[in-house]
Amino acid sequence: MFLRAITTALLLLLTPALPARAEGGVNVGVLECKVASGFGYILGSSRDMSCTFKRPDGVTESYRGAFDRYGLDIGYTDERWMYWGVFAPGDVAPGALAGKYAGAGADVAAGLGVGANALFGGSNDQISLQPVSVNGNVGVNVAAGVSYVVLTAGK
Repeated sequence: MFLRAITTALLLLLTPALPARAEGGVNVGVLECKVASGFGYILGSSRDMSCTFKRPDGVTESYRGAFDRYGLDIGYTDERWMYWGVFAPGDVAPGALAGKYAGAGADVAAGLGVGANALFGGSNDQISLQPVSVNGNVGVNVAAGVSYVVLTAGK
């Protein structure tokens, strides 16, 4: 819990605080997601997740969804936290992160492990979720392939 709070604080400090309507600017924030534990089933996996989007001004929004992987996914991983930097042109309205995202990702764990997933999509396919740090895994797992996330607004 302490490590998660430190990581989030550092990410928000490193995120440039831009005015909401900066001409030609980019709105940024951090999407922090708790991904459920589960098994990979050789050709893929699906896990529920709950997320909080934190804007640089301190405003937060809740999201829920699913994290699916298509490709190699063998083994088990414990519940984990994933962090993405959120980038979008212009204003990001409340609930705007809801939508479908796709991209490439990989994870490996033998006891402790690491992984990263870069995703694109959301409302009007204009939002980018970039890993701002690798996520930590606990388990025995090897995974690589296409990552697919669906987010809906609210808890």
